[in-house]
Amino acid sequence: QSLKDGNLYTGFTKDLKKRVDYHSHGMSIATKGRLPIKLIYYEAYLNEKDARNREKFLKSGRGREVIRKQLNNTLNLSE
Repeated sequence: QSLKDGNLYTGFTKDLKKRVDYHSHGMSIATKGRLPIKLIYYEAYLNEKDARNREKFLKSGRGREVIRKQLNNTLNLSE
């Protein structure tokens, strides 16, 4: 989540720590202008195809709605 504007970023990676560091240091165009960011939620999958399907869903309109409802208390604390 961007602490600057509250927007959520959803992505897929095989190395979560490395990806968070990458985004936190402004090395990603997707989050560079939205720093600072913090990790507020993650899911882990054993199968890459399952993980990519979940990412695709979470980036859809319905997926955004589901994740915001699921993280309602966290998001309200962050704002």
